[in-house]
Amino acid sequence: MSDVSVSLGANKYGKAENRVVRIYRDTPRHEIVDLNVSSQLRGAALVDSYLSGDNSMVVATDTQKNTAFAFAKEHGVLSPEEYLLKLSEHFVAGFDWIEGGLWQAEQYEWARILVDGKPHDHSFVRVGQGTRLAAVQVIDGKTHVTGGVKDLTVLKSTGSEFHGFPRDKYTTLVEATDRIMATSVTGRWRFLPEAVEAGIDYNALYRDVLEVLLSTFATVHSLALQQTLFEMGKAAIAARPEIAEVRFSMPNKHHFAYDLKPFGLENPNEVFWAADRPYGLIEGTVTRDGVEPAPDAWTDLPAFI
Repeated sequence: MSDVSVSLGANKYGKAENRVVRIYRDTPRHEIVDLNVSSQLRGAALVDSYLSGDNSMVVATDTQKNTAFAFAKEHGVLSPEEYLLKLSEHFVAGFDWIEGGLWQAEQYEWARILVDGKPHDHSFVRVGQGTRLAAVQVIDGKTHVTGGVKDLTVLKSTGSEFHGFPRDKYTTLVEATDRIMATSVTGRWRFLPEAVEAGIDYNALYRDVLEVLLSTFATVHSLALQQTLFEMGKAAIAARPEIAEVRFSMPNKHHFAYDLKPFGLENPNEVFWAADRPYGLIEGTVTRDGVEPAPDAWTDLPAFI
């Protein structure tokens, strides 16, 4: 095998899934921000670490981990997007040979525990409609910021149909004019570069987008999950001018009416079997017309076409 010819392709390295929890204790009423942070770096100067084990240019993954925790104290975590931007600026500006990287965060939501009907100052319970996502990508000197949500599980018990599809000898699916439609939404939205530069209230935007995604899912009479996906993306872009595009991955969480006839019972769409697999997987992108495409913003982000 000594004469085989190979080349090193795209690569990055770093420390994944740093569980950074920041407690604000400025007053007796504490605040909590709970993140799962990953940092990965890229650069042509790193090639020798792969080819010969030369670590002279390798910013240790442990250093990346420590920086993530230190920045939670030094700079705080106003939003996951702003926190990741600080990390990206630190590594790209602080090490001349680091050309870019990918910084990602998941945020877990906590609510105050009610005691005698009143929110407690320093006790919390995990909640959340989905898990918030944020990512900062630096490639070729350009910074791209995306926000998002995953595991946003939604269901509507009516207002959904699926029919008119082609049939062949392998088609057994019965056409439906009234069905349960359920999915677990993963969505990411890319921010316009000029909006990032001007400054965005990322927390307020996340709340707005989540609200419009849920209300659109609920109110659109759906003829296909694909149609609902498009309408949700369109509504998010219409709601917030900072958004350039939205990408979705939506598994169709099938619910089949269970056959109760063997037991002498009718089932007018009341009892269902929730099947976990196999499942339809619907993915798509909704883009604001006229915006500059930015394929680099999506490099190595999971769950998308």
